[in-house]
Amino acid sequence: MYIQLNSQIIRYEKTGEGTPVILIHGNKGDLHTFDGLAETMSKDHTVYAMDSRGHGESATPKEYHYADMANDVINLINALDIEKPYLVGFSDGGIIAILVAIKASSLLSGIVCCGANLTPAGIHHKDLRDMKKDYKKTNDPKTLLMLTEPDISTAQLKTISVPAMIIAGEYDCIKEKETRKIAENIKNSKLEILPGENHFSYILGTDKLYKHIRGFLG
Repeated sequence: MYIQLNSQIIRYEKTGEGTPVILIHGNKGDLHTFDGLAETMSKDHTVYAMDSRGHGESATPKEYHYADMANDVINLINALDIEKPYLVGFSDGGIIAILVAIKASSLLSGIVCCGANLTPAGIHHKDLRDMKKDYKKTNDPKTLLMLTEPDISTAQLKTISVPAMIIAGEYDCIKEKETRKIAENIKNSKLEILPGENHFSYILGTDKLYKHIRGFLG
């Protein structure tokens, strides 16, 4: 399905019935990132999986900014009258979930952030170097986004008034101290570092994540 939100066309899929959950994929991904999770989750939840702007089949913007992507999520919630959804965001999607909660906690029941960072400095140096090399070669504006944004302060995190679950893999490309910093600065948050997992291994093509978040999702 497609919906026009202000000047942005967003594609989304809706499955299942129950407490609403919105799934937000990572950089260069699309809603199919969550196929495994959505299938399992839709037995207990109404699941909305969306393509972020410029990804999948959503329209491509002139520029990429996380704040605009967060506004797309807020606009989707309002346009479809989704009542108090949970947001489950992976990587860039985790950043977007945090920004939505900072701007509009009143619309949400809670957020799950997997492998999110507050600034590019929260990414391990080696991975950041690889991204810089990739950008030199490709000039991809989506890669540039990860190199220049986000810029989220601990003061902003403290304004989040909904419960949060902050998750990362033991071998994540996000520094563990960054993940802990996010959890420590959101009032009602739970932290899980998943043993043996990297940035992608518990998300792509699997429903592994569900057992960790099922209780949290009400």
